[in-house]
Amino acid sequence: MKKITALIAASLTASLILSACGKKEEAPVAADASAPAAASKVVVGLDDHFPPMGFRDDSNTLVGFDIDMAREAARRLGVEVEFKPIDWSAKEAELNGRRIDVLWNGLTITEERKQNIGFTAPYLENHQIVIVTTASPIQARAELAGKVVGVQEGSSAVDAVKKDAVSAHIKELKQFGDNVTALMDLSAGRLDAIVVDEVVGRYYAAKKAGEYRVLDDNFGVEDYGVGVRKEDTELLGKIDKALADMKQDGAAAKISEQWFGSNIVK
Repeated sequence: MKKITALIAASLTASLILSACGKKEEAPVAADASAPAAASKVVVGLDDHFPPMGFRDDSNTLVGFDIDMAREAARRLGVEVEFKPIDWSAKEAELNGRRIDVLWNGLTITEERKQNIGFTAPYLENHQIVIVTTASPIQARAELAGKVVGVQEGSSAVDAVKKDAVSAHIKELKQFGDNVTALMDLSAGRLDAIVVDEVVGRYYAAKKAGEYRVLDDNFGVEDYGVGVRKEDTELLGKIDKALADMKQDGAAAKISEQWFGSNIVK
């Protein structure tokens, strides 16, 4: 009996030793491991053919009203800002694919876009205007019936035209990668008119005085906002505050006056 008891005790001792040797030390859990690190850089996606909001000057440098607004907001947030030209028609995929963090380039707030994008409060009011050549007989948007009309692909001009009753009577709604190409086709007579954001259209029309004419009739009023991923509520709140502070202290007005000659910030 003693021999059996001794054998059992020895067996238990050996098991405990083996168990102790085989046990791995658990790695310490980092404090607040689930909390994301504070971003040190924000990547802004834009169409770099969209003057005066964001475009390349004669030295190929990115400039524009929205460029200056984004830089000032980033300075207030204490983060670096990187501007990344993208295919504007794929802007939501670029944003939600995390290749960019922000859409800031004359982005119109629409109910459809709100399904996939989080928007700041509006900071600028815009119209979708109609541009024709000076020699064109067209005087109102109803006269676009039977005509070939150009718009930028993926822009809110596409939606504005399609929602209007005249769309059913337009001969062709031709979409372009950028407004510069559309204007070239208008000048060449391959288009009868283009529909474009007012801030952009009037900028181009002013650069070529006497070549283009802006109709008094337009496709309605819309608002510009800054877009972020819907889950990035903290970043959205920070940008909203920066914009509100910029309006309050006059920084936004100063940038607006530099680009438009007056304060048109909403």
